[in-house]
Amino acid sequence: MKEDIHVDECLLKSFHLMWDHFPECVQLSHKSYQVVAVNPAAGAIGREVGMLCAKHGPTEAHRGCLAQKTLKHQMTTWAAAPPAQPGKVGSVTFWLPIDGYPDFFLHFAVGYVQDYTVPQALPSRLSDGQG
Repeated sequence: MKEDIHVDECLLKSFHLMWDHFPECVQLSHKSYQVVAVNPAAGAIGREVGMLCAKHGPTEAHRGCLAQKTLKHQMTTWAAAPPAQPGKVGSVTFWLPIDGYPDFFLHFAVGYVQDYTVPQALPSRLSDGQG
């Protein structure tokens, strides 16, 4: 059941200002696990505002969720996952509390969407010293 959650406009604005250009999926969630904001990378894989984050993807992917620990102790938590393929880098998943908003947390992983073993391709204006 979708809960009607009030989200401070300042919190939403800050989320998008800080995370909309981040190359990995980032979501802002309520303690009920309802997603209240997503960056474009998260939207591209099907995360949507209003959904329960645990309903996205396979159930087993959520077994190590540390959101409640993050909220209870108001401290950052993380978990490392092994590489999906030999020679690749595993991902690290984070849950971060938000100062002043004890019922909300940020959730993202690094190495989930992007393969950081491959050099980043820069636009030609940047790679030739022009930018």
